[in-house]
Amino acid sequence: MNNFKRHLGKFIGQLSEEEIETILSYFEIITVKKKEVLQEADMLCDKLFFVEQGCLRSYYMKANGVEQTIDFAIENWWLTDNMAFEHKSNSGFYIQSVEKSLVLTITKDNFSALLVSHPIMEKYYRQVFQRAYAAAQYRLKYLYEFSREELYFHFEERFPEFIQRIPQYLMASYLGFSPEYLSEIKKKRFS
Repeated sequence: MNNFKRHLGKFIGQLSEEEIETILSYFEIITVKKKEVLQEADMLCDKLFFVEQGCLRSYYMKANGVEQTIDFAIENWWLTDNMAFEHKSNSGFYIQSVEKSLVLTITKDNFSALLVSHPIMEKYYRQVFQRAYAAAQYRLKYLYEFSREELYFHFEERFPEFIQRIPQYLMASYLGFSPEYLSEIKKKRFS
């Protein structure tokens, strides 16, 4: 759980080993196989996931049956259906592993108890979620501002670790175009 410990330290300073162990007691550590679904759409969403190692994605099914990826999470990133988690209601999204992953998961009840017993975690989550919200705002800005090609090149420049790890068909889904169109964009760059 070294990534999680470092992540906590980054936002709230160093904690004692005893504090970290107590905080970790609220979580379950799971190993997830590649393509394993952790959260089903239309099912109760009462878990929040922290990626210790690996990669997860969130997606929904369009009316035409096509999967639309809306988010990824790699090491040190959190993922859930935030609205459903907050309200302890059914999710509108699936959460699936992109690669074999080691994930910390916390239930809504344990999350609430953790915040009461360790108020410093409120600060941690506020900072993490503020950054995530800001990133989502910029993603929307880029969707409106950039051409499809500019969007891909911007993403490639800012997040090269994703480009190397995420299969092309998932990257295309996330960026809102077909895998074939993404191939064309990549070919143009090198011609």
